[in-house]
Amino acid sequence: MSVVEQVPTARRESIAIVGGGASGVLTAFQLLKDPDDGLSVTVHEATGVLGRGIAYGTSDPRHLLNVRARHMSAYADVPSDLLDWTVRAGRDPDPLGFLPRMEYAHYLQDTLADVADHRLSMTAGRVDDIVPVPGGFEVRTRDRVTTAATVVLAYGNQTPQELGELVGHPGYIANPWDLAAIRALPGDATVVLVGTGLTAIDTVITLLEDEPRRRAVMVSRHGLLPFAHIEQQSTAWVTDVPDGPLTADAMAALVRGQIDAARAHGVDWRNVVDGLRPQTQSVWRRLDHAERQRFLATYARDWEVRRHRMAPEVGERIRGYQRDGRLTVADGGIGSVDVDTAHAVVNCTGPLTDISRSADPLLQALQARGLVAPDPLRLGLDATPEGEVIGADGAVVPGLFAVGPPRKGILWESTAIPEIRTQAAEVARLVLRANV
Repeated sequence: MSVVEQVPTARRESIAIVGGGASGVLTAFQLLKDPDDGLSVTVHEATGVLGRGIAYGTSDPRHLLNVRARHMSAYADVPSDLLDWTVRAGRDPDPLGFLPRMEYAHYLQDTLADVADHRLSMTAGRVDDIVPVPGGFEVRTRDRVTTAATVVLAYGNQTPQELGELVGHPGYIANPWDLAAIRALPGDATVVLVGTGLTAIDTVITLLEDEPRRRAVMVSRHGLLPFAHIEQQSTAWVTDVPDGPLTADAMAALVRGQIDAARAHGVDWRNVVDGLRPQTQSVWRRLDHAERQRFLATYARDWEVRRHRMAPEVGERIRGYQRDGRLTVADGGIGSVDVDTAHAVVNCTGPLTDISRSADPLLQALQARGLVAPDPLRLGLDATPEGEVIGADGAVVPGLFAVGPPRKGILWESTAIPEIRTQAAEVARLVLRANV
């Protein structure tokens, strides 16, 4: 029996944030910066623990951030905030270093605690449905129904899409973040990891580091591992993107040309990629639908392994496993390796982005109500560039917003802290302006 809060309509200043990982916590930060004493912010987090989510919920301290500490502040306007926290917490304040992911979760928790007051509450339990009502929405969990004038969808990344051909395999591990299952494998296990991205990198470290007799095979369509960061160069490389219509082929040619020019000046290609980051969202928005499809089909994987890189020490671990013959990397997809002889097969294919294929009860309910729809590329939710959710009828749903990975199809660059913190600040401004 659900307990319905006795509130006839939603209070104008009540805001529900669905998801308590980085996206939700960053949004709460920004809302609570407003001095309005009547503001009410409720974060709904299924696990009951804020600041972790998939990205920072690992219990393995060898899983490191893939962005340098100096770029990971929770506040864009206070770039030293994370480094200041490391000093207070007795951690290494190296601005060029790569903190353990689990420590970043502690940072988010501590930073939220610093701004939390009577206006913030947290509800443990999964949100299963959101229903429009006069003045806002009902937010429904198994045990409770509450109301909010505004809802921010900040549910982060979903778990990987199920690999149907492996269901029934006795060693199939569907969730790569189930570290207990991975640690429990035999000390001499041979394990296939389906995927070669950053999730697979973290998984193979947990798998191999403590058991020298274990072996791993990573496999994906392209067999490409993320590149590693190198010692940061002081030379900045800024690319001038031409005005007018853009095409995926022209952008690829521009990037190749810039890399060649940088090399001629002794500048590493990483500086070119990093120099493009501030322009990535605007470039994406200037590509029409067909050109975005062209990019995804032809260039996306080559870009991703260069854009989302491993920490240097992680890269060294991976190279060591390969040198020792404990790790091999294969292309050609799952059909190119023998899974029948493996002790386990781990699904490291990355987060499911097509919400129409999601098994999440909330996303299923929202789609059934027409409150959300997939973006045209099925990389997340349909939304405006500012984060207003667009429903199945093609119109903005008043009072419903999205922050973080759900906006990947609209912005492309939408999964890292520097972009998410900007989105959180923008959505907070929109929400607070509506409450005036």
